[in-house]
Amino acid sequence: MGTFLAIAAAWLAKEPSPKSTVPAIASVTLLAAQTDFSEPGELGVFIDPDQLKSLREEMMRTGYLSGQQMADAFRFLNARDLIWSRMTQRYLLGKDEIGNDMMSWNADHTRLPERMHNEYLTQLFLNNALAEGHFRMNNAPVALINIEAPMMVIGTERDHVSPWRSVYKIHLHTHTDITFVLASGGHNAGIVSEPGHPHRHFQLGHTSKDFGWTAPDDWAQSTVRTEGSWWPAWSDWLKQNSSHTVAARVPSEKNSLCDAPGEYVMTRYAN
Repeated sequence: MGTFLAIAAAWLAKEPSPKSTVPAIASVTLLAAQTDFSEPGELGVFIDPDQLKSLREEMMRTGYLSGQQMADAFRFLNARDLIWSRMTQRYLLGKDEIGNDMMSWNADHTRLPERMHNEYLTQLFLNNALAEGHFRMNNAPVALINIEAPMMVIGTERDHVSPWRSVYKIHLHTHTDITFVLASGGHNAGIVSEPGHPHRHFQLGHTSKDFGWTAPDDWAQSTVRTEGSWWPAWSDWLKQNSSHTVAARVPSEKNSLCDAPGEYVMTRYAN
């Protein structure tokens, strides 16, 4: 979703509508999101013209990419942790899995609409249209360099979906203030890294729009490591780039469906 936020921020900066009710964007936060797909990491193994042709044919029949297919692709990317270690514990050692919130979240598979998934893989992933200046939205060109709002961009050290050095390339395509965070953990656990979580650390560096390019490995070597969660630093950054705080709203009873956690969590899908 961070990729789509970057697209929206760039488009709104260039094509503001006087009739729009969307307020000006004060800041942009990208969570483990690629905008340059020239070095996509291991996911590139699954994406080529032949693979996309097969996916298109299947999605034309169903109208979507099934959540099970999406989950399987991510499991293969991190097979050691998500397949083999779990099988070893269960079938060879006879140990039951101990559930946690993250495992429940990972098991909540999401379908992707055909048009969205096809355009994402073809235009962004395969053709790298956004980074190379070929991407269009509502028939208007989209260029990341048009983003003027300050950005906080988070990458994670062991990300098998969005490698942090690829995420870091946002510095090459924008001309705005960027605060880059390199957090411990992987694609999910590195982001869901709340205060008090043990064995967490991060590095944070600020680059002004007038500052030159620093290679990612040089940046990592020269940036101080801080123990703990990066969330408090994010909270401070948001306060600095916001006009004021807003009190939490009390939801209307007439718009409430049912008590948490909701009814959908009791539904199981085959795909």
